[in-house]
Amino acid sequence: MLSPHEFATLMLIRHAPEQIDMNRHELDILFERQLVALEQRAEGMRRLSLTFAGRSLLEALGRAEPRLAPYEESGSYDAH
Repeated sequence: MLSPHEFATLMLIRHAPEQIDMNRHELDILFERQLVALEQRAEGMRRLSLTFAGRSLLEALGRAEPRLAPYEESGSYDAH
């Protein structure tokens, strides 16, 4: 089970990853549980991001908007 600090860190990564201190102890646990990852940006900088598991966890807790199905993202809907 994650601590309240680890949940808060997940939510912060979801909404403001540029504000995360990379030396936070909670990040070790989140990396270990494969809830977050470092993504390489085009500018050569690294940025924290949620993995599928991390996003799914926040969705299950009601702390992230569910991903839309591909047809919903494009705005088109085929009502057959």
